Amino acid sequence: MSEQPFEFFQRDRSQQPPAFTPDYKSTTLRSPRLALWSLQNSLSEVTGPVFGQDELGPLDNDLILNYAKNGEPIGERTVVHGRVLDENGRPVPGALVEVWQANAGGRYRHKNDTYLAPIDPNFGGCGRMVTDADGSYRFRTVKPGAYPFRNFVNSWRPAHIHFSLSGSGFAQRLITQMYFEGDPLIPKDAILNTIPDPAARRRLIAALDLNHSIPLDSLAYRFDIVLRGKRATVFENKLEGN
Repeated sequence: MSEQPFEFFQRDRSQQPPAFTPDYKSTTLRSPRLALWSLQNSLSEVTGPVFGQDELGPLDNDLILNYAKNGEPIGERTVVHGRVLDENGRPVPGALVEVWQANAGGRYRHKNDTYLAPIDPNFGGCGRMVTDADGSYRFRTVKPGAYPFRNFVNSWRPAHIHFSLSGSGFAQRLITQMYFEGDPLIPKDAILNTIPDPAARRRLIAALDLNHSIPLDSLAYRFDIVLRGKRATVFENKLEGN
């Protein structure tokens, strides 16, 4: 990415959700009241930061084992893998990919999560990895559970995993969510449905990938992330384009 001599490609704003979306009530307080500003990219934004494999621990990408205390966490063992690509389909090596999620019961290990599902003592719900020379990443986890949230009377979030990406040539840290193919709650999700373009919504749904599943152990899902361009992944903190 750092060798690119020009400004970053403009994001297609027609695929982005409007900042104020009444069906997702949190946007009432979070949406900006003034027009957004377009700023020139600085040298530090287009050349850094830089991450290496030596900065990771041996279990950073294994959410099944990296918090285990007295056994492994409860839940459907799952492998998630994919590639991080730029707007021209080229791999993006050296990108830091961080993930966090609820446990199999739909509960986050966070003091502000008061959902009645129990905390799993062997599951921390977060991990990280750095993409290899092919832009690939992979991690092992348990499939998160659905959970209710206070949007309307009976609003539920589908199973999902949060992603954060950072790396050389990124204008800023990018954040998105990944959903699982076949989840019946996806069409009902107030947050996902803030995205007006159906194709852009589908790009946030990871495909079941039996070829990468581990027999008698784990199902696998593939989730490729495209940073910019017409087929860009929707990033929830980059609605203004980059």
